[in-house]
Parts: sequence; C-alpha cells; structure tokens
Amino acid sequence: MTLDRFLKAEYRQNDEKVQRLVEILGGLGLDCAKTIEEKVDLQFDALKNLRENLKNDELFIKLVIANALASYQLSGKGEDWWWEFSRYFSENPPEGGIAEAYAGFLPKSRTNRRLVVGKLKRLEKLEPFLEGLSLEDLREYYFEGMERLRDELARILGSRRSAKTIVFAVKMFGYAGRIVFGEFVPYPMAIEIPDDVRINAYTKRFTSEPPVSFWARIGREVGIPPLHIDSILWPVLGGKEEALRRLKRYCPEWEEIVKLASL
Repeated sequence: MTLDRFLKAEYRQNDEKVQRLVEILGGLGLDCAKTIEEKVDLQFDALKNLRENLKNDELFIKLVIANALASYQLSGKGEDWWWEFSRYFSENPPEGGIAEAYAGFLPKSRTNRRLVVGKLKRLEKLEPFLEGLSLEDLREYYFEGMERLRDELARILGSRRSAKTIVFAVKMFGYAGRIVFGEFVPYPMAIEIPDDVRINAYTKRFTSEPPVSFWARIGREVGIPPLHIDSILWPVLGGKEEALRRLKRYCPEWEEIVKLASL
C-alpha cells in the first residue's frame, strides 16, 4: 500500500476539496508567497522598521528570534504585537542581556501580557545560545542551516522540533535574514507549518489528518514549503482588513488567494 493510500485509510479526507486546494496553491507558487511575506505581511514591515532604527544587525536578528519564542498566548493580534515589539526596542535598545530587556518590556506590554514569568524563563534559557552567535554564525544559519537552527532551539528549550513557537521562530528568523543579508532563501521543505488555532481549524475542512503532516504532504505536492504555505493562508485566515487591502494591491493573484478562504 502506498503512503497516500495508507493515509487516506487512516484519516478522513474530502478529496474534492483537497484537489481544489492543490490546484490553487500550485497555480500561485513560491513567488506569490514571497510577495505576500514582503509586501502584505505587516510583521515584515515591523522588522524593517526595527532594523532601520536599531542599526545593529546582529542584535536585530537575535531580538527577532527571542521575540518569536515569546509570541504565544498573546493578548492582542499578532501583527499588533510585532509592531509593539518593533517600536519598543527601536526606542529602548537592550543595554544588558535580552532576557533582562524583556523583563522591563513584557510586564508593560499591551499585546503580550499573559504568562510573563514563563516567557522570561524561556528567554533566560535561550540567552546563552544567542550570546554565543556572531553575525557570521547567523548568516550561516540563514543560507545553509535553518533546519539546524530549528533543532538547536528545540533542544535548548526542551520542545518538539515541530512545536509552533519553534518553527515560527525559524520563519521570523528567515524574515530577519532576508532583510539583513538582502537575499531570498526559501524555507526548507522539512520545516513544519506552525500549528496554530487558525491552521488547525482550516485543516479540519479538508481532513482529520494532523495539520503538520497534512501540510507537509501538500507542500511536497505543490512545491511550496509549509512555512511559505502559512504565508499564503495568513491574509485570508487572519481577518486583518489592512492585510486584505495590501493583498489586492500587491498580488495579481489575489482573487485566487481569497478563494482559499471559502474552501
């Protein structure tokens, strides 16, 4: 029995919807995901703003990794949180360690007020790893080692490699690397989609298969890594009006992307 037939036997799947999903994503391709990430995603703009103001590329990338790993159980929209992060550290560059800086930031945050103690402990665990990285190390992770970065973060934090914040940290690291190093490097096919509430609910429209394995299969079939599929789905699942406005402005294929929401 082939793997696909085995999976169909083990999980329920709406074959008609899956086929339509594959057709739309296959027609959009990786270039569409790149456009959405750089022109539509408000988080990308937040990172560009911070880099311009911070004027320290090594610190900038390290802050982005740290912030992604503290980006859970938010008390506001993700885009608003990343802009709050961008503005705060643009005005308050860390003078000591990153964990110490967050000890002053998170308790005053409007969009990330929950579980502050746990998030600070997480950043304290992470700090020795970040402190040991040079800009050249970060460059190597970007061009050749995003999977290794995922594995290192998971090991340090005692998390699964596919854990939502771990793979999200790699995604945001990819944004930061693209901004700093001026070159687009696609995410590896092997890095999983962030299994958040929206992706989980959306996946159930197609299958009872776990989201991580389902989107890995879809990614291989359409030739788009799961982290980039996440970018294509985000504007239509996120409900942010500004994102939809920008989608229509910058993406010629916006009508096909919007169709994904109705599958």
